[in-house]
Amino acid sequence: MKALFHLAYHVTDLDAARRFYGGVLGCREGRSTDTWVDFDFFGHQISLHLGEPFKTTDTGRVGDHWVPMPHLGLILQRADWQAMADRLTAAGTAFVIAPHLRFAGQPGEQWTMFFRDPFGNPIEVKGFEDLASVYAA
Repeated sequence: MKALFHLAYHVTDLDAARRFYGGVLGCREGRSTDTWVDFDFFGHQISLHLGEPFKTTDTGRVGDHWVPMPHLGLILQRADWQAMADRLTAAGTAFVIAPHLRFAGQPGEQWTMFFRDPFGNPIEVKGFEDLASVYAA
């Protein structure tokens, strides 16, 4: 079965959303109205609607870090992950958890970073050398 993932959540300013998701992250804009805008989020659809962003807390323990919950995540090949980390750093992104290697030498070894969009919505981006190892036990 082939499927696309769809997630809809709130932002407070569609122009700022376009600058961040379109400009900084490089997502292609899709349909929109006065109250929402769709983006191709690396092959999946996100719909950003005007409203109050959801409440998050740093309650997810992963390794040595407490991570924002809930959060949106993305998994990339390592080289693409590094390019995104470089682009976010160049844009002056304030990282919740700076880009680093997690679970080194273990099954599921991954590079990760956490940041928030301009509205406080947390996003995690993971990088794997081999996407086949995402579910390694």
